[in-house]
Amino acid sequence: MTTQPAEYAARLDVDYPERLDRLTTLFRIIWALPIVVIAALLAASTSKTVEQASGETVSVTSSAIGSIVLATALMILFRRRYPRWWFDFLRELARFHGRVFAYVALLTDRYPSTVDEQGVHLEIDYPDVERDLNRWLPLIKWLLVIPHLIVLAVLGVLAFLSTVVAWFSILLTGRYPASLFHFVVGAWRWGLRVQAYAFFLVTDQYPPFSLR
Repeated sequence: MTTQPAEYAARLDVDYPERLDRLTTLFRIIWALPIVVIAALLAASTSKTVEQASGETVSVTSSAIGSIVLATALMILFRRRYPRWWFDFLRELARFHGRVFAYVALLTDRYPSTVDEQGVHLEIDYPDVERDLNRWLPLIKWLLVIPHLIVLAVLGVLAFLSTVVAWFSILLTGRYPASLFHFVVGAWRWGLRVQAYAFFLVTDQYPPFSLR
């Protein structure tokens, strides 16, 4: 009897649309602009000026997401804890950004909701830190995923080109080619697993090199 592999801690699936609206596809960039601005504001960096003891001033750039990720790494390292509300914030933000990406990438016609799941099913498991996470790995995970980041850079270019081809296909036929759809979602799924491992720090299971 074969044993089924355990599910990865981050999972993604997007409902395939049988038909897509040509008009909203044609003007997608314009109609998506307000929600894209909102998503960008949530992830945007902020800058502040700090005066040093010497009297010199330096500019310090930070973001809410980056601060939570860094704080989480330190909390795992020193306290072996992952505050639940930090995790909930990162997961819900990932879900919202996912819905925005799905809309911009033409994977759905449904305007992104800040609350409802819609057709984008993104799940990230909350970790049991003491049982599942090595306290020292957050120090080097960013280094370990460099091969993934190189592959994802290539996949990102291919996914963009696939979206351009799909745009023309939708305008002509009202359909997103299934093979291109599953490729774009697969590349996104790959990136989500890397994000969960190296930045959200919810698992120590190394991400597979796979679109599935």
